[in-house]
Amino acid sequence: MSKMPTVKDVAEYAGVSVGTVSRVLSGETAVKPILREKVNGAISALGYRPNVTARALRTNRTNVIGLIVPDITNPFFAQLAASVERASLECGHSLMLASSHDDREAEQSHVMAFLDRSVRGIIVVASSDSPGLHFEAPVPIISLDRRFGAFPLVSTNHAQAAALIADHLYGLGHRRITYIAGPANTEAGRMRQEGFVSKIARFGKIGEPVELEIVHGKFDYDSGERIARELLSRPTLGRPTAIAAASDQQAIGALRAARDLKIDVPRKLSVTGFDDISLANLVVPRLTTIRQPADMLARRAVGLLLDEPPGSGDEMVDGSLIVRGSSGPCPQLKTVVSHTN
Repeated sequence: MSKMPTVKDVAEYAGVSVGTVSRVLSGETAVKPILREKVNGAISALGYRPNVTARALRTNRTNVIGLIVPDITNPFFAQLAASVERASLECGHSLMLASSHDDREAEQSHVMAFLDRSVRGIIVVASSDSPGLHFEAPVPIISLDRRFGAFPLVSTNHAQAAALIADHLYGLGHRRITYIAGPANTEAGRMRQEGFVSKIARFGKIGEPVELEIVHGKFDYDSGERIARELLSRPTLGRPTAIAAASDQQAIGALRAARDLKIDVPRKLSVTGFDDISLANLVVPRLTTIRQPADMLARRAVGLLLDEPPGSGDEMVDGSLIVRGSSGPCPQLKTVVSHTN
């Protein structure tokens, strides 16, 4: 059996010191690019594999980042996890993933398990608000998208983004709107609702008032379909001309209900979402939604985690409106225009 290459072998092959190899392996950003390139070339040529266990015993940490999401089957969290993995790899770290299944006890259990494995740091997409949660951790912890305890948060500016949807629907002439809100026990759910409702209220003060109905549900397909089916089963004059959903999953559920009830989208009903999951651009009609910049959020979370010292303040990133085929002018407005002509 051939001998496994060592750090010393890598150093000799690259023509650098053992210390330089160690700094590259530990992900230090201060190493000159030309030296980093030499070391990585030597590692590739020799097939060197670092002894992670030995390094963890020496440094009491590994080049592994722990990520906890509430539900890995949720398309947005799956996309976010993929973005965090890419950002971690770009910084020389691998990713260890866990799903809490929206269970706070499981979430905290995963945190403790990651700490036992000497991870470099932990990123948590919280299952729900946990304002009382605060403990001293030996590694940095960053909240992503949803706040985890008192730890710094990297997130889309949910209120700003939801206001864009309100702007869009009001501009299309909709004055009878239903907002399908997310869970009230998440900061993201509350901020999206607040941003939407506040913008609609301002329109009512300076222009035509809006008949706004708010219905709460989960962020999933079933909630959207069930709520929309109830709304759209009403007589025509009693149902909304637009449904603004707090998530793409809810919105796609609403599209399904409208299709089953043979209500044309967007001619008779506009539907909007929030997140811009991959499926939003595949459903028919394609979904008007808010794009959360998952790659940017992931890079900032990983960056704050690896900063020396780690980041300690919140960071908010603006969302953007993506207009597709599921939203259109209010049907009553089109009727008035045609009669005028």
